[in-house]
Amino acid sequence: MKILSIAFKNIALVKEIESPENPGGLEKRVALTPEDVGQLTSVGVKVFVEYGAGLGVDFEDEEYLKNGAVMQKADEIYKNKDMIIKFKGPSLESISKMKKGCTLFCMAHFHSFPDRAKMLENNQINVIAMEEILESPKAQTDEQILARAAMNEALKCFIDNGTIGNLKIFVIGRNERLAGAIRRAGNRNPCSLNLLHRNIKFEELKETGSETLYFYDSHDFNDPNGLIEKLKETNSNIFNLHEFELKNGDAVVSEYRKTHTPSEFGLRRIQCLHETGQAGARYGIKLLKENKPQLDIREAKVVVLGYGNVARGAMHEIYNQGFKNINILGRTQTAKDKIDFWLKDVDLVVNGAELPPELRGITYLVSNDHLKRVIPKGSVVIDLVGGSETNRSAVESVLSCTFLTEPHFIKEEVTVSALWGWPMLGMMRESAIKYSSQITDVLIRREKLIEGIDNLTAGVKRALVCGPFE
Repeated sequence: MKILSIAFKNIALVKEIESPENPGGLEKRVALTPEDVGQLTSVGVKVFVEYGAGLGVDFEDEEYLKNGAVMQKADEIYKNKDMIIKFKGPSLESISKMKKGCTLFCMAHFHSFPDRAKMLENNQINVIAMEEILESPKAQTDEQILARAAMNEALKCFIDNGTIGNLKIFVIGRNERLAGAIRRAGNRNPCSLNLLHRNIKFEELKETGSETLYFYDSHDFNDPNGLIEKLKETNSNIFNLHEFELKNGDAVVSEYRKTHTPSEFGLRRIQCLHETGQAGARYGIKLLKENKPQLDIREAKVVVLGYGNVARGAMHEIYNQGFKNINILGRTQTAKDKIDFWLKDVDLVVNGAELPPELRGITYLVSNDHLKRVIPKGSVVIDLVGGSETNRSAVESVLSCTFLTEPHFIKEEVTVSALWGWPMLGMMRESAIKYSSQITDVLIRREKLIEGIDNLTAGVKRALVCGPFE
């Protein structure tokens, strides 16, 4: 591995303690595993690790020592370091211990905690927000391109003749290819979009006919109930992604890459968004079972707002737990005159939609009026986006994120939760390992952040939310 220069020669890996977004210090994950610390020390970086930093996810101090780390106590760890790495944002007390001009690399959520942001700025601390770093340029796999092209083909005639707004799309089964197709379908503003469990029976379908599209992937769908053959006897539109792949796959992927210059920015580089969605939905289902013990979960009405990474993670978990039908809401379905229809009689609402900054605090997709008037008592609303009083969520009752100290609250007899750090719910070690690998990649491989503030790639430069200071 070739490193041109190392600007951040002394890096501190600090232990997670109580901070504005970590009340009670319940966040126990560590930003770097011992193995990844070894990756850094092997290229000449001196890494100081606070004693006990990894114990919360079962990484012993001895493991860090074996990978070349220097262990330090809490009162030493911030002194004279070029870069400080941690997972959550810092405690207010720790900011004064950082030397002027050093760089803090963490999940900063800079605009959600304005008092802390001002303190970091006043102390001239450079802040690189992990959650703001994006791929640059955008990376797309052949599978992602194929999924998008297949859904484009399935929808072409409806778009051409102007009937897409009347079309009800049903995706049967779940895999990553179908997940990509769902996103493309949602962006085309159909009348409705649903994910159906692979075990659903023809008799359980609520819609067939010329204004329906059933989209599936025979590559891993063996149709145990003969659903496709029965649908062929109706006037429904049917599209097989695998059949499209066999006939056109190589050609459409090749043509796309020839004619589409990659976007400047892509997805978040440091994220567990899919896992966040999974764990959030898992907690929501747990609450729903407690609130409505007589409810057959498979028959429950569930809506997911959005179809991005975190929402798709939620769909994955809901699907795996056997729900027969997931209603997926995009711009069309969440419009002010449409949303009431989808929230009526709902059992579980999962919000994965993030509003543009100019609409936060002004527009709400799930309002307090919905909780009072539309959503039934005992139902559950899970907000996967979170927010604060200065950076509001699309769920009006969420004034700030909830935490493991009080993971949910009751509003109008509806249970609402807006946890940050969902992977803590049973996925702490796994998510810590994934985050650490991504952080290391950004530091010394793809983006080479280790070379300093003056050499930031485009995807990292946009994440410098405070500074640069020298």
